[in-house]
Amino acid sequence: MLRLSEVQQVVVLGAHPDDIEIGAGGLLLTLAAANPGVRVHYVLCTGTPDRHAEAMAAAAAFLPGATLTTSLHTLPDGRLPAHWAEVKQIVDDAAASRPELVLSPWTGDAHQDHRLIGELVPTAFRSALHLQYEIPKWDGDLGRPHLYVPLTEEVAAAKVAHLDTCFGSQRDRDWWTEETFRGLMRLRGIECRAPYAEAFHCAKATLRLTA
Repeated sequence: MLRLSEVQQVVVLGAHPDDIEIGAGGLLLTLAAANPGVRVHYVLCTGTPDRHAEAMAAAAAFLPGATLTTSLHTLPDGRLPAHWAEVKQIVDDAAASRPELVLSPWTGDAHQDHRLIGELVPTAFRSALHLQYEIPKWDGDLGRPHLYVPLTEEVAAAKVAHLDTCFGSQRDRDWWTEETFRGLMRLRGIECRAPYAEAFHCAKATLRLTA
């Protein structure tokens, strides 16, 4: 069993600024509270300088006290499959930190940028627990996840508040609402008997039995 309080090194990967926080913001807040000083390598494949600045503000808000390193790239939004080699190198470089936990988009995500990163992670990270987060969107691609992280009301509220505060450029989007983010967390909470939760896909995990 991987205890959050024992995790020393984490890699989080997103195609776009805000992907990571939408999909796993509650987990990041819980991780930072359980393990102050945890080392987190934060990787984005796309983004303008303004969007990268938003992401850095979000990383600080969602990971207070963490030792944070970043790898921010400017590949074209929506075109990552056409830049397969560059994305593969970004993922390979991130694996050099040898984390116990890696977070990425889900391989079943309908967005091509998200999906590519999820598919490439297992080719580079051989020993880490790989959790694939979900992102609500127009495509209606939410699946049946396998792993849940229960969240308290306080963590759920903090996630929503940080998203709105840090990503001001997204507020005019019709889906960017507290109701969207809180609603999905509540639904996943129902599925694991918790007030709120985030859900993840996990293609492979190791169960170690000890005496």
